[in-house]
Amino acid sequence: MLRESSERSCAIALQGRFGHAYTEDAFRYLLALERNRSARSGRAFLLLLVDLKEHTGIGVRIDPAATAKIFSRLWSCLRETDSIGWYREERVAAALLPHVADPPRPDLCRRIRQRAAAALVDAVPSPASQLLHVRVYQLQPRVKS
Repeated sequence: MLRESSERSCAIALQGRFGHAYTEDAFRYLLALERNRSARSGRAFLLLLVDLKEHTGIGVRIDPAATAKIFSRLWSCLRETDSIGWYREERVAAALLPHVADPPRPDLCRRIRQRAAAALVDAVPSPASQLLHVRVYQLQPRVKS
C-alpha cells in the first residue's frame, strides 16, 4: 500500500513496498548529481519520462489515483538502483537509470521504453491509457571545458 509522506524535508512524494518516489525538486537534484557523476565517469545514463498527452506538447495532470499505480509499475520493471519520482509534479513521472553499459547498446532505449510501456498500460484508466506517452533518453556525459 502506498502512502503519501507528510514530511516535506525528506522530499518523498510516495512510498511503497518497492521503494519511494521523489518530489520534483528532489528528483531534479538527483538528476543533477547523476549528470555530474556521468561527466566524471564518462558513462551515459538514461532518463525515462511518463506522461499523458492530449495534444502534441500538452501534458495532462496525472490522476492521483493512477499515480500510485504508475510508480508501483515502474518499481516493478526497473532496477533497485534506479530512482523514480516526478520530473514535473503531477504531470510527468520519471525514472533515472544510472550506469548504462559502456558502450550503450543501440537498442537499449527502445527495449526499456517497451518494457515500461507494457507495465504501465493498465496502470491508468482505459480512456487515459490511450494518451500514455513513454520516452527514454540516453544522456551522454558532458565534456567539461
